[in-house]
Amino acid sequence: MKFKLRPILSDIKIFYQQPVSKDRFRSYLHLLIGDTDQDMALPIAGFNPMAKEHILKKIEELEHLDVESIMEETIRQVNAKMVDMSEEINVVLNIADDQQGAWTNFYTTDFDSKFKLHAFVSRHFCVPHFWTGEQYIKDKIEERTKTYLYRTIYRVGVPRVKTLKEHVAQELFVAKNIGFMNAGLDTLKYEAVEQFYQAHQSSEDYNLIFNFFYGDEASASLGFKQFGIGDNNGYAFVRFKVNNLL
Repeated sequence: MKFKLRPILSDIKIFYQQPVSKDRFRSYLHLLIGDTDQDMALPIAGFNPMAKEHILKKIEELEHLDVESIMEETIRQVNAKMVDMSEEINVVLNIADDQQGAWTNFYTTDFDSKFKLHAFVSRHFCVPHFWTGEQYIKDKIEERTKTYLYRTIYRVGVPRVKTLKEHVAQELFVAKNIGFMNAGLDTLKYEAVEQFYQAHQSSEDYNLIFNFFYGDEASASLGFKQFGIGDNNGYAFVRFKVNNLL
């Protein structure tokens, strides 16, 4: 496969310059559905169609960094490692509003953007997510783009992940290819998380899998069951495993 950036930032900026109204929402649906029969023409579900003016500031910050050129170069580097270039995947950045978007919860949106990929991959899309609540720098754009590219590569071969073990396997694949330097956990914490993982790796319980990656605080904020996992320990566990054990 090969990846190709589908630039949308200028069109999205024009879209957000419209007043918040029913007409703006209709414009959003037209971008999302296009000429398809209620399908997905453009994967922009991460964008809040009714976002306020702060979204324009974040778009301008990304424009100032020339985000799409950075993404294109990152894509070129990943494509250079591909053997089979017959299948083309369109890369479309999304900016999710975790500041003032009432319908965008950071944790659940982040989880879905990383693991609920079948609808995107089956339509030949890769959708890196950025956030209105974060600061953008070149290194972050490169790393974020790569992580979503490698998730997509993995999910082309593994269309669905169900168990905790399968979710972790996906992130291990990403971490191996990115080469994260930060181990994330000290040895003692790793051993505790490893024990939990070994006990529950066959589980398909969404609450447990979510908790493993995002921790008790995130789970509690959503009314989900808690399992005694610290914040983001699942992702830190993966990085530790790659850096120290594999």
